[in-house]
Amino acid sequence: MYDDIRKNKIKTGIIVAIFMAMISCIIYSLCYLLGYSEIALFVALIFSIISTIATYYNCDKIVLASVNARPATKEEDLQLTNILDDLMVASGVQSKPRLYVVDSMQPNAFATGRNPENAIICVTKGLIEKLNYYELEGVVAHELAHIKNYDIRLSAVISVMVGFVIMLSDMFTRISFRRSRRDSDNNSGGVQLIILIIGLIFLIISPIISQLIQLAVSRRREFLADATAISFTRNPDGLISALRKISGDDTELETASNSNAYMYIVTPFKNKRKKKSNLFSTHPSTSERIEALQNLR
Repeated sequence: MYDDIRKNKIKTGIIVAIFMAMISCIIYSLCYLLGYSEIALFVALIFSIISTIATYYNCDKIVLASVNARPATKEEDLQLTNILDDLMVASGVQSKPRLYVVDSMQPNAFATGRNPENAIICVTKGLIEKLNYYELEGVVAHELAHIKNYDIRLSAVISVMVGFVIMLSDMFTRISFRRSRRDSDNNSGGVQLIILIIGLIFLIISPIISQLIQLAVSRRREFLADATAISFTRNPDGLISALRKISGDDTELETASNSNAYMYIVTPFKNKRKKKSNLFSTHPSTSERIEALQNLR
């Protein structure tokens, strides 16, 4: 487990470096198209560094805002808060995550944050109302396992930065079409042209970047979190039953998007819940996860 945690930290650094390079190329291309070619590279580098740092330190706030989550309270969510209190003792996690609730009737949950000291567990209203005590305990334990294993840092950074790159690519599209005819006769330097072409390549592939980066987060993370959760609860049946209920629910989750779908314990998109996972799946199939959990008995 400790080796997996170390690998997650290394993987996070690699992903952040890749995104910084991508953002630099896209911002440079934007500046070049606007006519600021002399200072474009400097602006691109500074902007990419600032945006990366801002994303890292505010990833939890950005993700929570995107799903319209509210803080959980003892008055409204007593069972949920009591379950987390009990699991804190069993898990050995030193810092208690903050609890949030999304007002959706699809049962689902995710964890986010840059590290265990700044972690959040977010569940839907449907999860609280449709699952019994032991099923809810299994789900919360699974999300707490993601926190302990440092999966949350990688997931949150990827989710926010993918959205940021897609937003920049959209800006690039609008500006490039406006200037394409006007600048068609202008000559550009070799290096500038190469960087501009790279920016265009990122523009073309940006719609599929989300899935490609999601695939970098191995499906093994879910298997590991399931196994770690059982070490907390000593009750595989609770998580098995929860996975079956969540996978079989037909309710829509309005706040789910392609950039954050892989964060949830089960994919929120009904049409992507397959009997068997493949190379393009963001989650292992429920049947594969249940089989793995049954083998832990």
